[in-house]
Amino acid sequence: MTRQHWILLAAAGALVLLVLGGLHLAAGRLEAALRHALGPRASIGAVHLGLTGVEVDDLRIQAAPGAWPAADELVARRVRLRPGLASLWSRGWHIAHIEVDDGYLSLLRSRQGKLRVLPALLDKPSSGSESGPAPQVHIAEVELHEVAIDFFDASVHGPTHRMRFESLQAQVGPLAIPAFDRPTDIALQATLKGPQKSGGINIDGSVTIATLDAKLDAAVQGVDLVALQPYLLKVNEAGVRHGTLDLTLAATVKAHKLHAPGRVILTGLELASGGGLLSTFAGVPRQAVLAAMQRDGRIEVNFTLDGRLDDPNFSINDSLATKLAGGLAEALGVSLSGVVEGVGSVIKGLLGR
Repeated sequence: MTRQHWILLAAAGALVLLVLGGLHLAAGRLEAALRHALGPRASIGAVHLGLTGVEVDDLRIQAAPGAWPAADELVARRVRLRPGLASLWSRGWHIAHIEVDDGYLSLLRSRQGKLRVLPALLDKPSSGSESGPAPQVHIAEVELHEVAIDFFDASVHGPTHRMRFESLQAQVGPLAIPAFDRPTDIALQATLKGPQKSGGINIDGSVTIATLDAKLDAAVQGVDLVALQPYLLKVNEAGVRHGTLDLTLAATVKAHKLHAPGRVILTGLELASGGGLLSTFAGVPRQAVLAAMQRDGRIEVNFTLDGRLDDPNFSINDSLATKLAGGLAEALGVSLSGVVEGVGSVIKGLLGR
């Protein structure tokens, strides 16, 4: 090798060492900040400081007793964090990658419809001018592997409803905390557990959390209808004994305006007895629903959800409901506008409205 080649090789080696040294320094700072930020309800089994990142074993954030529907807000067997070099000279924290293995997360939709996530970290009250504003955290990408989620919905009629998602795999990012003012890409696959069977759910797209602007494609396959009863049934209606739901949806939200065409398929629907001849399912005559199911074995409904997410009285467009009712009455002898309203409730819940 020539002298020039040796010089280039030495320069490249020095650059690699500089980068690794910078990452190691940033990882050390990240470890200290992490321990401080997790708060008093958090516990950590072990922390390993590597050359380019931090690995946390057995992380647990307990929920405040009596103020949360689950014992824990977050549990993870292993969390890997790789800082970005920008943390050395830029304001706030820059994290290039977070990977979570074998985790658990609990979410709560309040009676008022607000979605709450990790209140121990994100709902901290302001401590005054001495501490200054909350630190900014920029996360380029988050990967979740084999994560379970409990979604508690207190906005439904009756007691708080729990939906359990398991085997969740997801890629999410970027995230700008606490502003959440950047579009965040989402690719998610999970299993929605039901009392009788489990179904699959897939979500792809992007959402800006601060404004709720979104473009999301969702697909649900074979979900147990019993698990979705609070979203399908009106007050005092008889329950569901058996049945599955398939759903495809393409949702767009711009300036709080939702437009979401989709299709629902109900298969193998069996209703609990009671209510007499005038009883209903999803707001329509029960006997008509059963007759349509007995005849065809399934019911298919094309629908479009339109409304404003910032309207507390958000409802399906009246003309759409009328059109759906007339079309279904002619084709099946049944109106399923109640199912469409139920799907709308689910969407509003997931968007925190």
